[in-house]
Amino acid sequence: MSGTESKEPAIGWFDFPPSKPARLIPPIVLAYVGDAIYEVAVRQFLISRANLRPHHLHRSATSFVSAKAQSRILAFLEVELTEEERDVVRQGRNAKSGTVPKNADVLEYRHATAFECLVGYLYYAGEQERLRELIGKSIEYMESSVK
Repeated sequence: MSGTESKEPAIGWFDFPPSKPARLIPPIVLAYVGDAIYEVAVRQFLISRANLRPHHLHRSATSFVSAKAQSRILAFLEVELTEEERDVVRQGRNAKSGTVPKNADVLEYRHATAFECLVGYLYYAGEQERLRELIGKSIEYMESSVK
């Protein structure tokens, strides 16, 4: 491709578009990428704070990204979700991951998976502003509930 040709804008942060439209990606796959996206957002938030000791960062991040925390976040956000987002959440909640949660009960784990699925869906649907809005509200909610 020459320098004068325009290229389609990438969906997401990198030039690796998904093999399918967001609505056709399996919920467990959306949760897989959503987990990573949310983790990066939480880490970026924590690094914006004053205490940058690695142990403190890790402990703080865990309080935001645990299944229990993500389950609480989803309950907090549910009233603000669109019908389409609720449908994605429902599919994520009902997805069978094939793994058994270590530090959460099954219901918390399913709700956490649903939250991650929503994050992955918004990421691959190109809904960056909505993704930033919901993650921002999630972090604010978790920060206020920790204090």
